[in-house]
Amino acid sequence: MHVELPAWPGLNPWAAAAWLLELILYSSLASAALRRKLEHANRRLLTFACIVSALLPYLLYAPACGVFQLGPAALLALLATGLSAWYLILPRSSAADASFLLLVAGVALARVWKRVYLTPWDWPPMDPLGQLMWIRLGILAALLLRKAEGIGFGWFPSRREWRIGVIHFLAFLPAGLALALGTGFVPDLVPPFPSERLLLSAAATFFGMLWVVALAEEFFFRGLLQRWLGEWLDNPTAGWLLASALFGLAHLPFRSFPNWRFALLAGVAGLFYGRAYRVGGGIRAAMVAHALTNTVWRVLLA
Repeated sequence: MHVELPAWPGLNPWAAAAWLLELILYSSLASAALRRKLEHANRRLLTFACIVSALLPYLLYAPACGVFQLGPAALLALLATGLSAWYLILPRSSAADASFLLLVAGVALARVWKRVYLTPWDWPPMDPLGQLMWIRLGILAALLLRKAEGIGFGWFPSRREWRIGVIHFLAFLPAGLALALGTGFVPDLVPPFPSERLLLSAAATFFGMLWVVALAEEFFFRGLLQRWLGEWLDNPTAGWLLASALFGLAHLPFRSFPNWRFALLAGVAGLFYGRAYRVGGGIRAAMVAHALTNTVWRVLLA
């Protein structure tokens, strides 16, 4: 008997359960109290828990939805184990830190999760489950096992961090718009007419950007890469400039490779995000500037 899967995974209890579980695990990062408790947990036990938590959402939906494959499942287990156990196996060093960032970025840029989290319906895709899992494991490994300092990690910016983020967003806006128009990245500037629906879309987009895209990119590019480069080079300004350039280069594959217009725009934006990080003393101010920039682009220009 042939059973057709529904076009919306919300109608499939296994897919819905996988999404719910990953969202709970991901949003648990927001709890400072939980993070403090985990800081004192046994390192081996914490590593094992991270690996298991990476596998559970996939195992919850893939077999039930008929998309489980041994090869992709083994790849998921291998990558999750490698990232989770990175600082359990390797000594704390600049080489370990650099290769950790290469692993995080390489898997993200290669879009591995599209080949692992297969989607047996038209929409929405299931691979964002893998993206959220990868962000979560990377953050946990850096914070709890590497015990990286100076990140200022958190979901909720303070009033001061909001102010710093908004100021740096406003400072970038004229330069960013001029660059986008001048390079043809944005053909023309005709913002849609303001409406209640537009405002709701902007608000939803902003918080999605703040707590996923901006949180992840600012954590790894500013909180880790920029800070570590400044330490390795013994020059925080050089670390800021180099991290901004690498941030731009990471955007080359966007839509079509090489998207040099987007890479140039992202690199310039990275300068402002990096400065917000330096002024704010943590990533939350940079997250605000980043999320505002992405929201303007997504809602008004894309």
